[in-house]
Amino acid sequence: MLFFRDLRIAVRSLALVPALWITVAVTLALGIGANAAIFSVVRAVLLRPLVNRDEDRLLYLRQSAPGIGEANAAFSVPEIQDIGSGLKSIQELGTFSEIDFTVVGLGTPREIPAGVVDGRYFEVMGLRPVLGRLLTPADDGENAAGAVVLTYHFWRTSLHSDPSVLGKTVRLESCCGARSATVVGVLEPSVPYPVATEIIANIVTSPHHLSATMVTGREHRMTEVFARLAPGASIDSARAELQSVYGAMVAAHPEVYRPEEHFKIDVTRMHEQINARANTILWILFAASGLLFVIASSNVANLVLARTVRREPDLAIRSALGASTQVLRRSLLAESIVLCGSGAVAAVALAIPMVAVLGRYAARFSVRAEELALDFSLVWFGIGLALIASVFLAFIPRLPSAKAPRGGLTGRGARVAGGSRGRLRIFAVLQIAASFLLLAGACVLMKTLFVLEQTRPPFDSTNVLALNLPKMSYGRTPQQVDEFYREVQRRVGALPGVEHVSSGFAAPWRDDHLNVSFQFAAQGARRPDGKDFRGKFRVVSPGFFDTFGVPIQEGRDFNDGDKDGSERVVIITESLAKMLYPGQDAVNRKLRWTDGVMKFVGISTEPRRIIAVVPDFDDENIIPSPAMTIYEPSGQEQGWNGRLFVRAHQDPYALVPAISQTIHEMSADQPVEKASTLGDVRAEVLAPDRLNAIVFGGFAVVALLISVVGVAGVLAFSVSWRTREFGIRMALGALPRHILATVLLEGVALAGIGVGTGVVVGFALARLIARFGMDIEQPGPFAFIGSAVVILGAALFASAVPAARAARVDAVEALRSE
Repeated sequence: MLFFRDLRIAVRSLALVPALWITVAVTLALGIGANAAIFSVVRAVLLRPLVNRDEDRLLYLRQSAPGIGEANAAFSVPEIQDIGSGLKSIQELGTFSEIDFTVVGLGTPREIPAGVVDGRYFEVMGLRPVLGRLLTPADDGENAAGAVVLTYHFWRTSLHSDPSVLGKTVRLESCCGARSATVVGVLEPSVPYPVATEIIANIVTSPHHLSATMVTGREHRMTEVFARLAPGASIDSARAELQSVYGAMVAAHPEVYRPEEHFKIDVTRMHEQINARANTILWILFAASGLLFVIASSNVANLVLARTVRREPDLAIRSALGASTQVLRRSLLAESIVLCGSGAVAAVALAIPMVAVLGRYAARFSVRAEELALDFSLVWFGIGLALIASVFLAFIPRLPSAKAPRGGLTGRGARVAGGSRGRLRIFAVLQIAASFLLLAGACVLMKTLFVLEQTRPPFDSTNVLALNLPKMSYGRTPQQVDEFYREVQRRVGALPGVEHVSSGFAAPWRDDHLNVSFQFAAQGARRPDGKDFRGKFRVVSPGFFDTFGVPIQEGRDFNDGDKDGSERVVIITESLAKMLYPGQDAVNRKLRWTDGVMKFVGISTEPRRIIAVVPDFDDENIIPSPAMTIYEPSGQEQGWNGRLFVRAHQDPYALVPAISQTIHEMSADQPVEKASTLGDVRAEVLAPDRLNAIVFGGFAVVALLISVVGVAGVLAFSVSWRTREFGIRMALGALPRHILATVLLEGVALAGIGVGTGVVVGFALARLIARFGMDIEQPGPFAFIGSAVVILGAALFASAVPAARAARVDAVEALRSE
């Protein structure tokens, strides 16, 4: 009962200093709330178990070839057959190939991301249906009926959880033809990997997967492989066995696996593979929130300690009147609990919206971040920390002794305050050091974002509209398909406001298959090591370069005469021309594809004449790099490429309704999707970098504000306890500016010690990160110097008010108070 009375007294006492109460509550709310929100994201994305059965036995296989820049290459069917035979540590393999299907029969026809899998895939992945059934080995083989499983997300959002979808027959259009399939089931909610698919179909639905080029092409790699550990086997034994089998396969086919390409295989747990992209960024974010918590706790300690020390005369009077040390401690504890408890409650209110915001942020890096909720177990942990902190804060100050109350009664508490002032300075230095680290990290991200934002693309990205027009071939001959899309370009080009129309291989920056490159040989050009060259592969229509405002430097553009049966021609970029023919003319030289995969993907290896050279057109990277690219005319290769580019006189988006209407008048089933200017595509690509800078910049700003309050509080406390000293100095002739300079220097000194500590810790962390090989940009001198300047400037600003107060001390009044 006595403690409840102390709590009521504490509330009344703190109500007299609302600024202190609000500052402590908000500071703790930021520290605890940010940690609760971020750990909710970390736990959901990185630590939460997968729904897959026996997920610890679920593996992901990958091969790589560093010699040709392949960090994670897919597998070909012959490779899967070779490595899958006779394994003991691995029980079974399941395969997945990424594909885009245009689905007709489930509402408005549209292109959706999909997967083609074998009949063992779902068993290997350990997944179950929520409706109907999943695919089994009975669905394998070229004579099997087409079957489709819907993902739970697609079924719930696009089909509104309609159970009658089971048994529906749909048409699946892909680049190589159309097939019909029946919806047989709905997959349970699970993490889609390696891509966010909406439907998963059996192999027979993709004509290309049944072709001889796919079945026999060892270099035709487009399949991901998953595996399940045998009972009792370890991942190390599986890795050793796979490497042994893979080594034998590589040795058996030296014409495919060249020594200089360094082909190798590895295996990781599925959980680790799924988290690979989000792992680093989320743990760094969690570390940043930890620094913020240190800053917040230090600032609260400063504020509470300063208040307690200022009350030492009052505590001394109570002690002199008979209050025991236990009673005094209990009253301090009551105040600390009210302060920290209110901060913890505010933290819960702050953490709930923060989880929603951070969830949208994390969704850029992991699909597991969708529909996150606050992890209340961590909130309770944070509240517990706040209560522990309140006990800690109640027992930090020294209490006056009833046997020696004179110091407190006469106002000479300097000796008691001296130790408290030292602790206040330590807390302030901790805040500044942590703020410096956060600010340095934010500077690195902001510098990166600034460079990206200021870099201009080598082509016009403002008035060029990119649209996806997936190839539709049902009921048409190949000639009719080509004629249809040529007519699409002609009609769209005739619309008012359209300046140029063309088609291409992929939309710059947006499409995943922009990194396609093949080996080739060029007439009169040889590498010093005698190996073939490697160049990026692009197929474009006549007028492509006009659409993007890219001039032809030498030669001519493609035209309608560049078609099947005519001389095969190519256009190359300036960097490639200089590499092949330094100081010479590249036009009219010949090159030919020599890559072994060409015979499997239907690209001719006949010699091709170079008819033009264009400036480098880097469509992959925001910061352009030398583009070693070879362009082929769409009339001679693969027909329609699925991407339409429209250059407008004014607002490209104003043309979208007319373009869609024109195409739908020609074919109601033809999807017209993802209409976006390249400027907006570029902005979307930059969004993760922008979000990183905003999130970490926000942490740094909040940390800096808290540190400024902390430094100002320390100096204000120092000034209040040195009032007598300043009065004596001024009575002896010291000028106000000298007093002002003294306090300002004290603030800058605190900031300097904090910055120095932060620099040492920052360099140590940078070396540790580099040692573990994390793909993180290291902070350079700019980040450290810029952060130090900001911190010192903020400390100077924070010192201004207490310094001005010290300079206004009246010597007579200060001495009279003694």
